[in-house]
Amino acid sequence: MSTRSETHSPAELLARLVAFDTTSYRSNLDIIAFIEDYLREHGVASRRIVSDDGQKSSLYATIGPDGEGGVALSGHTDVVPVDGQTWTSDPFTMRAADGRYYGRGTADMKGFIAAVLAATPDFNKRKLKTPIHLAFSYDEEVGCLGVRPMLAELGKELPKPRMVIVGEPTSMQVVDAHKGPVRWLVEVKGRAAHSSMAPLGVNAITYAARLIGELERIEAELKKTVRNARFDPDYPTLQVTMLEGGTASNIIPISCTFGFEVRALPGLDPAIIERRLRQFAETQCLPEMRAIAPEADIAITRTNSVTPFGADRTSDVVALALKLTGQNETHTVSFATEAGLFQEAGAAAVVCGPGDIAQAHTADEWIAESEIAKCMAFLERLGDWAEA
Repeated sequence: MSTRSETHSPAELLARLVAFDTTSYRSNLDIIAFIEDYLREHGVASRRIVSDDGQKSSLYATIGPDGEGGVALSGHTDVVPVDGQTWTSDPFTMRAADGRYYGRGTADMKGFIAAVLAATPDFNKRKLKTPIHLAFSYDEEVGCLGVRPMLAELGKELPKPRMVIVGEPTSMQVVDAHKGPVRWLVEVKGRAAHSSMAPLGVNAITYAARLIGELERIEAELKKTVRNARFDPDYPTLQVTMLEGGTASNIIPISCTFGFEVRALPGLDPAIIERRLRQFAETQCLPEMRAIAPEADIAITRTNSVTPFGADRTSDVVALALKLTGQNETHTVSFATEAGLFQEAGAAAVVCGPGDIAQAHTADEWIAESEIAKCMAFLERLGDWAEA
């Protein structure tokens, strides 16, 4: 067996992971190969779950006894772009200074993956009675896309964990609920005309604006009727996130496209929002548009959905996480993770990982050395629990 564990600290492993540019629009196969080789050197077999185009892969491994059950440690390998950000050093060369590790993905969430890999030799030398699974995905940052094919294999080609700890940056606090983003694309088709003969055309931007106004009214109602004091903000946020339309200043715009999203609280059915907008389009917009241009149309398409997360109260995963952290209370966050998807797949989940979400996605992203140390202590106690 390799002596790599004696010479590779979590910081050294984090530096190796940061050096892989795994921005979501790039392949992650190089980092997967590195992790795969590292696990193999420590006697841990793993399996790839490759994307349809062969350019990306998730990785799943089991340490300890074979079979169902146990705890999975889940993390995503992709990071957000650095384009347009001003960094004081190379984003893909980790820099240590003042008790911090700087680099893209240090907080979100290669710090957690580095800690898990650093703990792997200890896990592997123990006589575990409960298996510890490693579940590393891709394309989390663009809608939790990569984890879904892996989830489809749980209980089939991959052993299904009983519990999952998603290591997103929570400052090692135990998070038992978070919001879920649901996104739509709206395409408005009108009729072009010379701007001096406006009545002959159908202004797609004007009707897009009316639809956006309806979304504002829907959000105002959600603020009054759907609240949860555990969250900040304590209501589902609904906002337009992109808008494009028009051809020239003297042409009535024939098309306008906009995207919008809701950050749904657990328990909110996002389909209610879509039905409300469709009804408004069909009753308040399309009759007027088609009276002039029968070909006018409004298409509303859901482009992505990440399930809001609320921990399964029948599972002991929250109690386990509280025990391992030495904490007495749980928390919520407004950002999304893969936890809800794992739970939908039948593996009760909780979110707990090193780093501060305030540092994620920023220029000069960093994670505190103390956060990595806390995570390593957490994983050591997990090993004790799985061995007992």
